[in-house]
Amino acid sequence: MIKLDKTKQQKIHNRKIDTVIYEGDREDTVIVEGELQDRRFCDSHMYSGEVRPPHTVHHMIIRMALHVPELTILDIEVEFPTVPRGDCLETQESLDAIKGMRIAAGFTAKVRKRIDRKKGCTHLLTLLTAMAPAAFQGAWSARIRQPLDPEIYVGMMSNLKNTCWAWRDGGPLAEILKPYD
Repeated sequence: MIKLDKTKQQKIHNRKIDTVIYEGDREDTVIVEGELQDRRFCDSHMYSGEVRPPHTVHHMIIRMALHVPELTILDIEVEFPTVPRGDCLETQESLDAIKGMRIAAGFTAKVRKRIDRKKGCTHLLTLLTAMAPAAFQGAWSARIRQPLDPEIYVGMMSNLKNTCWAWRDGGPLAEILKPYD
């Protein structure tokens, strides 16, 4: 059993990833905004001998415009409020290569093939791949605010197949889709 007494043990590091989905400027779009923050809660001893007090190491924001229900990435932008090094800013346009991609099964693998880690940023990739499932959920929420044509509804539900245990092939929820396959 892991013993953690939050009243006595000092917090060292925190990574926070937050994703919010907004209405787009058209009925068939949503804006997905993701934010990653890494914070250190203790002094950091640098190789130069410098001691840095607690600080935010990374604060990165990705915004994507998505066409729904296909979840095609229409546009993407990156903002860096805080980075550990100035040369990190050179990766700001590294995600442009995914414009036109769909957020669908295999998205993470496709992104990793398209974005060379030597030219990109692992933190941006972490944020982007964390945003994808939230984008799907948010797009779904945006679409079902109003009644949908049953065919569109079933089409959206079919994207859930094999995304988790509940929607596995042969599971009770996937069985709902069988008449439409």
